[in-house]
Amino acid sequence: MWYNLTLEYVPPRVPRGAERVFTMGLFTKLFGTRSEREVKKLEPQVEAVMALEEPYKKLTDQELRAKTQEFKDRYASGETLDALLPEAFAVCREAADRVLGMRPYRVQVVGGIVLHQGRIAEMKTGEGKTLVAILPAYLNALAGRGVHIVTVNDYLAKRDSEWMGKVYRFLGLSVGLIVHDLTAEQRRAAYAADITYGTNNELGFDYLRDNMAIYKQEMVQRGHAFAIVDEVDSILIDEARTPLIISGKGEESSKLYEMADYFVSRLKKQVFSTTDNKELQDQYDCDYIVDEKDRSVSLTQKGIEKAEQFFNVENLADPENATLSHHINQAMKARGLMKRDIDYVVKDGEVIIVDEFTGRLMYGRRYNEGLHQAIEAKEGVKVASENKTLATITFQNFFRLYDKLSGMTGTALTEEEEFSGIYNLDVVEIPTNKPVIRIDDPDVVYKTEAANTVPSSPRSRNATPRASRCWSARSPLKNPSFFRRC
Repeated sequence: MWYNLTLEYVPPRVPRGAERVFTMGLFTKLFGTRSEREVKKLEPQVEAVMALEEPYKKLTDQELRAKTQEFKDRYASGETLDALLPEAFAVCREAADRVLGMRPYRVQVVGGIVLHQGRIAEMKTGEGKTLVAILPAYLNALAGRGVHIVTVNDYLAKRDSEWMGKVYRFLGLSVGLIVHDLTAEQRRAAYAADITYGTNNELGFDYLRDNMAIYKQEMVQRGHAFAIVDEVDSILIDEARTPLIISGKGEESSKLYEMADYFVSRLKKQVFSTTDNKELQDQYDCDYIVDEKDRSVSLTQKGIEKAEQFFNVENLADPENATLSHHINQAMKARGLMKRDIDYVVKDGEVIIVDEFTGRLMYGRRYNEGLHQAIEAKEGVKVASENKTLATITFQNFFRLYDKLSGMTGTALTEEEEFSGIYNLDVVEIPTNKPVIRIDDPDVVYKTEAANTVPSSPRSRNATPRASRCWSARSPLKNPSFFRRC
């Protein structure tokens, strides 16, 4: 039996938003990405810098060094830094070649212009960000207001100041270094230099100490004109809300910390990834709730009744019991949230904080609001005197003090919205000097340590280099930054 069949073409259903994605993809193919368009706009300035390479090669060392004073005089006469940029960059390139044997490439000049404009330059690892920074640093130092180059640790600050400092000194500029254990006079001299290298922690604490100074001559910093932040995503985003706190000695520690810890150690806790549904807490058979996502703790009704009975108070919520309630709350945080050998270590009878971003021990630093004392009571070491906060500021607020702020990193586009919204900084991706032959595979995230196994596969000798990152969540509920690279 034959049937007459009519075939009708039904176009596939296009997911919502797919038209926009297709349109944007087509637009990008035709006109390039925003970063590519921004880089193209800088071509005239780059060409002006590159055109001066041959003429400046013919200058003697003395003639090249004399250019610095010439630029300063021209700036003092009203010429802008933007007008001086091509010549200043060309002088710095020539000096770097003579002193270090490294002449910044064309793409590094692009990165230097982006930094001078107060933007973030995203450059892949190995593209020479350290060398790039000398171009805008030299140019802006001509204004005489000081340039701060910020790194994440003392080693990098010391290395870069000594390494790149040779170029600055060759051109007649002074270089300062801010690291730990410097006297006030040494710090004042370092900040008075044309270009100062230092860590974000040291610069922030010096600012706080300056605000506590009684007389102006006791201050060490001379202002915040221009900063170039290395690993800008780590400092301005990951550590943005980290408070820098200068504390003074407060009241002597009371026995209430030990009593609160003894009481909490006998309670039954319930740990959750989130406690959005607060009204259901009392349905659990526990005395207090630990919310690892929000980093908070709270007593249940059963726990409140036990506290009132243990401490012999009628109502724990009374204002007169606020101190007791605070000590119990800190004891619960110490027991429920703070993990030994992750958040802190116990060494020589002291509780030492572990930097959650670097893993380094932070000697001399203490948690505030009695949390450190609560941890000491938990670990059975001597409970030190309480501290009171004298001055505090977050990295976010500190770096917003600068008249012009820029940064460089290998990964900034992923935080582009945060940079724009918080610091009014845009991100420009700088092309590599040579085409990248490595293939970057997507990141792989595993839920548990047991699943974190990467099978090895034989590769041919001529295989294209590949790179992939796999991560295992060491404590995913506590802090998403706690991932281990394997």
